[in-house]
Amino acid sequence: MRQLVGRVVATERKPNTTHEFHFWTGREAPIGIGSIVKVVAEAQTVYGVVVEGFSYTDLLSPLHDYIGADADPGAEARAPSTRPEIRLYSAAVLRREPEEPVQPVPMGAVYLADDLDVVVGLRMDAYVGGERDTGVPLGLYTSGGLEAPVFLDADFLLGPEAAHLNITGVSGLATKTSLVEFLLASIFEHLPGFKGSVAAVCFNVKGPDLLFLDQPGDLDEADLRMYRQLGIPAEPFKNIRYYAPYKADGWNLNTLRTNPDLMQNVEPLRWGLKEVMQFSEVLLTRDDLDAKADALVDFIRDRVLDQPFGPGSGQPLMRNHFVRTFRDLEDWFDDVLACCEQSGEDRWMTHHTATIRKVRNRLNGIVSRAHGLVVNDDAVSDLPWGSFEDRAVYVIDVANVEPEAQDLVFARVVSKLREGLEAGSIGVRHVVVFADELNKYAPSDGPDTYVRKMLLDISERGRYLGLVLFGAQQFRSQVHRRVVGNSGSAVYGRMDMDELATPGYSVLSPATKTKLASLPKGDLMVRHPHFTQPIFIRFPKPAVMRGRDGIERFPPRQEMPFEDAVAHGLRRVDQRVRVNEVKDLIAGRERSEVLQAFHHTQRSRPGDALAFFRSRLKKKVASEVVEAPRPVSVPEDPYAGD
Repeated sequence: MRQLVGRVVATERKPNTTHEFHFWTGREAPIGIGSIVKVVAEAQTVYGVVVEGFSYTDLLSPLHDYIGADADPGAEARAPSTRPEIRLYSAAVLRREPEEPVQPVPMGAVYLADDLDVVVGLRMDAYVGGERDTGVPLGLYTSGGLEAPVFLDADFLLGPEAAHLNITGVSGLATKTSLVEFLLASIFEHLPGFKGSVAAVCFNVKGPDLLFLDQPGDLDEADLRMYRQLGIPAEPFKNIRYYAPYKADGWNLNTLRTNPDLMQNVEPLRWGLKEVMQFSEVLLTRDDLDAKADALVDFIRDRVLDQPFGPGSGQPLMRNHFVRTFRDLEDWFDDVLACCEQSGEDRWMTHHTATIRKVRNRLNGIVSRAHGLVVNDDAVSDLPWGSFEDRAVYVIDVANVEPEAQDLVFARVVSKLREGLEAGSIGVRHVVVFADELNKYAPSDGPDTYVRKMLLDISERGRYLGLVLFGAQQFRSQVHRRVVGNSGSAVYGRMDMDELATPGYSVLSPATKTKLASLPKGDLMVRHPHFTQPIFIRFPKPAVMRGRDGIERFPPRQEMPFEDAVAHGLRRVDQRVRVNEVKDLIAGRERSEVLQAFHHTQRSRPGDALAFFRSRLKKKVASEVVEAPRPVSVPEDPYAGD
């Protein structure tokens, strides 16, 4: 039974309008900022959410109370009666029935909303519980002792009607990463079959935040109860893969998830010339390349890379080339410049030698600028393009990678996802991309970088492709307006008052801003296309291990020497491999040769890893000890004295 809490009131100074109304309650009424109420009148029913509160007594001026107490703060305890007090609240209209005509809110009784009122007031009845149920639980509305589930519409979260989610809040207190972990579990559990398959690609950009998503977290009984109410299993992700580039040495992975107990689903991220060339402008700024250099880069990408080039194909060079690696490209540049020197010309096929040398230096510098990620050979290791699995999470750890290499990873991965979804060849229907620190990748000011242009394209076109951006940042006001403006849903955790003072938050009441500035962990404010006003909710802690807890339980392994790293890496591919046998096999060989064979073995994952690894090494010429020839005795010459 609904609880009657007050009545609608309208005065000359505070009249009710079509979008806002006022009501009074007693002091004990369980009403606060964010509470959902229901107005029942003869002609219509109105649902609203409280956005401001006031307290009134019968005093006209504070001076009257001061004089009545005879300037004694303790006089109230001796007073013969208690001064009457009411609470006056302002509420923003969520919904009205019937929808037409749109009129000011009438006088009527005000009730605290129950479970059904929350569903109707937030218009969730349009997508929850029907034949086409697209509701995805986000949390619980908990005002007034109620615990009512709140759902987002998958059509407006993953597309095609709208898409994308933006999360804002101060670092460490807004639970931005925790919300994404929980919401992904909710999507995986509740996305209906007719919406198709879904996978997630998460970029780990801060410490160990996302490195233990397959390990159970520490949940209390309150969290477990919330999971049961929302219909979500309280368990970690079952299908997850981790990817990380190598450190500069080329054999130790650049990630904190290196504990031997967790290495079974960690893969290296290793790209060669072909993978990087398409995104060279991410690492080459406008100061590096002008229009002439751009033309040469395009020529190499379209006419040289991964195809025969040389006199055998009719091109003016001295040798035939097939460019697949950065080493091959260096040989090609040497041949081009040698032809120019031999002919005495300062141009080669319309490209000036100064431009050729400039592009050569810049492209060769990519390997050193992104060492560990970009390599000289063709033993690449990449995400499983074309075979993404339903309800799988792919985490790319770039937390310890140089900023330029981070930009390259972000640009190439998201571009490949877009291309695969456009062609329908990625393996799933929807891909959720989680990227933290949007203040860095898509700032509201600064140069128009490749990464920012790509994020703008995703935010504007991604919903049609099934490419969904879950972005997070501390300062929403400093992210490009088109990125946050195209996010169908927005979530706000605890906010900084300086951020709340920016123009983007002017639509919020002072009381709502004050509540946002003091939200506890786990409490959020949500905006969604179906909700005509922001709503406060609570969500449980994610059922996965926190990053700092994972580091304590699974401490990272120390950097390994070259021989040990290769041997243990081969054992991860095939447990039958013996460490000492590998060390004997690679003793005395060039590290570049061993690493190339090692990376080819990791990529191929053969049944007999040691035999495959041995086949990729150069054959050693067996040494043979030759005995010194015996001296031959020569007889004396009988004619020597003549």
